[in-house]
Amino acid sequence: MSVPRLVIAAPSSGCGKTTVATGLMAAFAARGLAVSPHKVGPDYIDPGYHALATGRVGRNLDAYLCGPDLVAPLFAHGARGCDLAVVEGVMGLYDGAARQGELASTAQVSKLLRAPVVLVVDASSQSRSVAALVHGFASWDTGVRIGGVILNKVGSSRHEALLREALEEAGVPVLGALRRAARVETPSRHLGLVPVAERGAAAVSAVAAMGAQVSAGCDLDALMALARSAGALPGGGWSAAEALSPPTHDHPSRLAERRSDDSNAVRQRPVVAVAGGAAFTFSYAEHAELLAAAGADVVTFDPLRDERLPEGTRGLVIGGGFPEVYAGELGANEALRKEIAALALSGAPVAAECAGLLYLCRELDGVPMCGVLDASARMGERLTLGYRDAVAVGDSVLAVAGTRMRGHEFHRTVVEPGAGEAPAWGVVAPGRRVEGFVQGGVHASYLHTHWASEPGVARRFTERCRTS
Repeated sequence: MSVPRLVIAAPSSGCGKTTVATGLMAAFAARGLAVSPHKVGPDYIDPGYHALATGRVGRNLDAYLCGPDLVAPLFAHGARGCDLAVVEGVMGLYDGAARQGELASTAQVSKLLRAPVVLVVDASSQSRSVAALVHGFASWDTGVRIGGVILNKVGSSRHEALLREALEEAGVPVLGALRRAARVETPSRHLGLVPVAERGAAAVSAVAAMGAQVSAGCDLDALMALARSAGALPGGGWSAAEALSPPTHDHPSRLAERRSDDSNAVRQRPVVAVAGGAAFTFSYAEHAELLAAAGADVVTFDPLRDERLPEGTRGLVIGGGFPEVYAGELGANEALRKEIAALALSGAPVAAECAGLLYLCRELDGVPMCGVLDASARMGERLTLGYRDAVAVGDSVLAVAGTRMRGHEFHRTVVEPGAGEAPAWGVVAPGRRVEGFVQGGVHASYLHTHWASEPGVARRFTERCRTS
């Protein structure tokens, strides 16, 4: 595959990566190009802005959750048929998983994609020193190709001239200079930017402003030429159907069993309801693709608006989001809460992550929730954030005991108790503890996981929906 591509990185968080990356996506899309949006790391919020800018699903590239070998195939899957791919980095260029070297860093992903890097530099408090900063980043790892710099938060024409003069000495081309512009800033709260789904027209205006600012301040032709300098990627794109195909070394009896399962899937496609709307915005596109490939009919519903689950629902997936912001509205939708509780009580498969876990509790900040779990949730004072290595403690609708998966925690809430009599996961790093709940057909946990790393999760879940 040989799609033109750029990785947008920065020396640290807060330099303007999201503004520049989203603005570039919008600017190139406005030129009539099909732009494929990607985000390094587990972040769910930025891809929403990317999708708004491009009209395509924003996809994550996480070498920790999925493993380095899946980064290029997942990228190729998302970028198939596009004219350009823009990949927004995470944190600083060389920052990744704690104590894991370059793992999950933007630098590692740029190397896996063989893509040139555009470094976004916050120039608001420097002039000639910018050359030393850029030189250091460009020379730190010779496997990372920094193809140019975009200067952000430039104060004036004179300031821009000083910066450009300094960077001429560093030998790294300046591909853009953006002035301070409050109108393109996006509001934040306890877990980062406010998601697109909650902002409506304001998000559309913000993305349009980002695109206009980038178009005015950046050399789009030079950036496109740099993107075209990326070489071909070996191998093909990821496919949900192929990911679910049995290994060629499977025993003949297991192959026959899988063929029987596939035949049943054709005859009966169970409806899997997936929570969406403003309260549940966190999901990876590959999850729905895997469920569909495993034989499910995936239907999205909005717990804030819909009083009934989709007709014929046999299984339920509730991902992450911000139920704490919408606790009143979720609690007021008593009809849906009771239907979800009844579905769970029937033994139907229910997979809940983070926000989904909170929604299944008795209450959230004193507001009644679904009452599926004998647990209470509340806002806390401390942010819990980081990658986790986990192992399934027992059998569940998602995995058999002993299945190892990598996950990510990102929340400022507390659930008490933190684990049921049958926990969902044993977290083996960092530290050792159990967390989450396995109860009948329910699997509820704080851990966000990426099913592309373990496609059998989708097959097992769908099979249980079919037979429950």
